[in-house]
Amino acid sequence: MKIIKFHKTECGVDFFINVLPYNEVKNSYTHSEVYNTDYFEIIIFKKGKGTLILNQKQIEISDNRIVFISPFQKRQWKLEGNDLDFTVLIFQEEFMNDFFADKLFTYRLLYFYQLECPLYFSTTAETIAKYCEFLTEIKTELFITKPDSVHIIRSLVYYILQKLNRQYAQQYELSLEKTEGNYAFLFKQLLEKHIKTEQRIEFYTHQLNVSRITLNKAVKTHFNVTATHLLKQRLLFEIKNYLIHSEITVSEIASELNFSEPNHLMRFFKNQTGVTTSEFLLDYQNGSS
Repeated sequence: MKIIKFHKTECGVDFFINVLPYNEVKNSYTHSEVYNTDYFEIIIFKKGKGTLILNQKQIEISDNRIVFISPFQKRQWKLEGNDLDFTVLIFQEEFMNDFFADKLFTYRLLYFYQLECPLYFSTTAETIAKYCEFLTEIKTELFITKPDSVHIIRSLVYYILQKLNRQYAQQYELSLEKTEGNYAFLFKQLLEKHIKTEQRIEFYTHQLNVSRITLNKAVKTHFNVTATHLLKQRLLFEIKNYLIHSEITVSEIASELNFSEPNHLMRFFKNQTGVTTSEFLLDYQNGSS
């Protein structure tokens, strides 16, 4: 599968961030190839029509819609080429860590690494225009740099990401409340790193040095699910990606994900989805999954 990597040489400065107007990236978003990237994407559609297959779900693309994609999420664009107008903000996690001195910043943004809620929302044309205006300003600072450009870019990016986070939280009734210790976000970060080898909640509570009750309370506050549910959904997400986007067998997937036997994986999958892995693949291929 093709992996598109971030090239900071495309910008005028040495940053892991870029703003891509539609006319610069039209071909990348209108072909039907399945691919992923090593960076975050926020695609802001003024005008749009078609679909996006993101991991295992289909997203309808329409006017005034904003789509969020995390690194290494498989996607397949099926946009209709006429009458499109969108702008893309892309950046790597390293950019956020350096700019905001917060290793958990991207995990605090509810629309990234999201497993429960849709990876998009719609808003007004006025709001879309405002975001695009800020993105244009960032683009200018990237290519016509001045001594204070880094501060302008930092403030604009922070504003955009936090405003989007507030809108996303309101749209899907998620909490923005801060909890002591950042356990919910640390747990989410650990899941991304260890889910292929560690599927017991005790591993994560040990890593965080907290009780299961404390972790559950933090995760429930921010994501409105239990820690165990979030872990199972992240594991299920990984299994589905293997089933859809690889050619390895269920036995090989079980080995990759540290299941002791293929039957254990198949039982887990059936309990979580209500269907077998074979039924899931058939439904997916028929467009009903």
